[in-house]
Amino acid sequence: MTTDAAGAPPDTPSDKGLSRDSVGLLATVALGLASVAPAYSIAVTLGLVTLVVGDLAPAALLLGFVPILLTAFAFRALNREMPDCGTVFVWNTRVFGPAAGWLMGGWTPLVAIVLAMTALARVGAGALLGFAGLDAAAGSSFAVTAVAVLLLALTALVAYRGVRLAARVQYAMLGLQLVALLAFGVAALARDGAATPSLAFFDPLAFDGFGSCAEAVLLCLYIYWGWDALITFNEETADSGRTPGRAALIATVVLLVTYLFTALAAISFAGTGGSGLGLGNAAIAGDVLTGLGPAVLGDALAKVVQLAIAVSAVGALLTSAAAAPRTALSMAAHGALPQAFARMHPRHRTPAFGTVFLGGAAATVLVLLTVVSTEFLGDAIRCVGLLIALYYGVTGIACAWHFRGQLRGSARDLLVRGVMPGIGGLMMLAAFARSAYDMFDPAYGRTSLGGVGGVFLLGVGSVLVGAVVMTALRGRHIGFFRHGRTAVTRLTVTEN
Repeated sequence: MTTDAAGAPPDTPSDKGLSRDSVGLLATVALGLASVAPAYSIAVTLGLVTLVVGDLAPAALLLGFVPILLTAFAFRALNREMPDCGTVFVWNTRVFGPAAGWLMGGWTPLVAIVLAMTALARVGAGALLGFAGLDAAAGSSFAVTAVAVLLLALTALVAYRGVRLAARVQYAMLGLQLVALLAFGVAALARDGAATPSLAFFDPLAFDGFGSCAEAVLLCLYIYWGWDALITFNEETADSGRTPGRAALIATVVLLVTYLFTALAAISFAGTGGSGLGLGNAAIAGDVLTGLGPAVLGDALAKVVQLAIAVSAVGALLTSAAAAPRTALSMAAHGALPQAFARMHPRHRTPAFGTVFLGGAAATVLVLLTVVSTEFLGDAIRCVGLLIALYYGVTGIACAWHFRGQLRGSARDLLVRGVMPGIGGLMMLAAFARSAYDMFDPAYGRTSLGGVGGVFLLGVGSVLVGAVVMTALRGRHIGFFRHGRTAVTRLTVTEN
């Protein structure tokens, strides 16, 4: 295994106590797809993309997929070289050193996941209440928050009991989502008056300026984000060096096909106008599938789509609840976090403390942001895209730099280990820079403070908070931060 001068711990803890060979390729793909929440993601994002770029939404979906695919190649190459449930934390630490690895590969993804969990729990709670016909409760912030906290507790419990159980649950939930999206798309295209999809929808040169293009692509990054959660289960998959990388590529391609089909069907049926059922209508844009469902499928089947959206959010919440503690586990195993995060359940072989802690953290953030303002919660969710672009971009560059000495070996190595990850990383970082610039405007999002946009403050501010936390931890974890080596590699298990 190669290392760089920046050097991370050469002695990677090889046995963290996780259950080996628990899932295969199909289960890993299911975990990756479920973590993206395809039904929920396309439902709440397609309309927003349409508001920005109109009927060029399919082109934005394609452009957003390009850096995702290139980043997937980076994840695949790095996972083959360094299979570790810490993924981007370990990879960026080895390439850029402990500080960059901790902040960009550990803290930033964990914050993004915790914020995403708050959104997923709230959306899942509202959708379940709406599906049950409890409209008054669905409109109550208190009731939705209470149910959301309950969902966080339930998904943490399933994650606590192991990845194999989580994968079994995901099969059913993911199947419902894909069937619902297929039924919606076929019915929409078959409806009388539906327009024939046009190749003009895919024209990447037709955008009205770089700003609108960048905003739409950043929105699309959010609906693809989450597939990398499957890599965090690499120590529990069969053939850990190859299976997660293959699963990542399969999952991203399945997502692209699913999203393009749904987008084309919705635009062909409803158009992008700002009134009626048009996707440009603000009343529809917030949830395209729920808004168009009755007209496309009828009231009865539209309820199934509504259930699929709820299940989609819960499924992604479940994978997030299982993936995040494994990142914390790896950080603790490498001496970058307190050893409490390395405590394993003796029977379930899961990071017990980390699962409970991060589930509780998500519930706490949800309640606090709801108390402050539901508008503030909305901006917290918007900043997730900024964090995604940052750590995906750094990881793409890390891949190209790590393999720089091997790129002359073959044209394939040059392409899949150097050029593609490097370009993907640069695209992500460009999207981060442009979006951060736009988000600084107080008119961006729903909140502002001191003339600065709330989304910018939350996104960039969370990274700065991470830098402060990292500085506070340096004295306690000298072995990692000063020497770039694992301070403590012995793992513990809980007694219960």
